[in-house]
Amino acid sequence: MNVDDYQKETKKSARKVDESFPQELSIAILCMGLAGESGEVVDLLKKHLGHGHDLDKTKLTKELGDVTWYVSEIANAFGIKLSDILQVNIDKLRKRYPDGFSEEASKNRKE
Repeated sequence: MNVDDYQKETKKSARKVDESFPQELSIAILCMGLAGESGEVVDLLKKHLGHGHDLDKTKLTKELGDVTWYVSEIANAFGIKLSDILQVNIDKLRKRYPDGFSEEASKNRKE
């Protein structure tokens, strides 16, 4: 599946915006959901890295999927394609780290 097909699919499972659920509320809920799901990823990794738990990659995959769903729906709310987000990000990183990541390049980032 490509990212734009994924983005179309996420719309099917998102709550519809209408008079009882305005767009501003929808965006706020999506942002809260993104923060919550990101927190679940962080907590899972904290337990693995800091508490000695085995890493449950299946659960991590599901949680990262939830994060991606919220990103997709926030993008949908503003009419932004996921493929455009990914391309803009890669372009930024290529400019910032033309020879790959290094501490020196990180300290002297090109914007």
